[in-house]
Amino acid sequence: MGLHFAFQTETKLYFIIDFLNGGEMFTYLRKEQRFNEQRARIYAAEIIDAIGCLHKNGIIYRDLKPENVLLDKDGHIRITDFGLSKQGLGMNELTHSFCGTPEYLAPEIIKGTGHSRGADWWSLGALLYEMLCGRPPHYNRDRQQMLRDIVEKPIPMKPYFSAEATSLLKQLLERDPSKRLGSSDKDADELRSHPFF
Repeated sequence: MGLHFAFQTETKLYFIIDFLNGGEMFTYLRKEQRFNEQRARIYAAEIIDAIGCLHKNGIIYRDLKPENVLLDKDGHIRITDFGLSKQGLGMNELTHSFCGTPEYLAPEIIKGTGHSRGADWWSLGALLYEMLCGRPPHYNRDRQQMLRDIVEKPIPMKPYFSAEATSLLKQLLERDPSKRLGSSDKDADELRSHPFF
């Protein structure tokens, strides 16, 4: 998301940002329930480019969710709301903040064992799962149970997922961040080379 100006009054802070009249991905997901694989593939590929760019610049995003993915007039995505981002981390450095939206939190954030770039790839897996079936993988109204499920419960793959989508989701939703797709120095390039794309 492009920031053009920022200014403040005594009581308010103002940001002048790009106008994206496509709205939030969240709105389309709620209206349509789920996306076909081709549409989800395009969105996921563009998100990979955005997250990969952030990672190259030493930034972990940490709040990927449908409300933070906006669409422009041509249907391309932009990521917004960098309030939870962490800057200045090296490739193998960990941070220990507990932050993010529960449905999309990586297990290592929940457990407090330290997280890095891989937490963003877990969140992408949760978002892609939601794009393909309408809900994040461990959605539960009881947030404490949902957090336990993210750490412990197997993730059911839907029978209508293609073999490539199932493979990608299993690799993104790998609980061990060192084995998760995107955890190597190749980062986003590891995801781009997956057969799903």
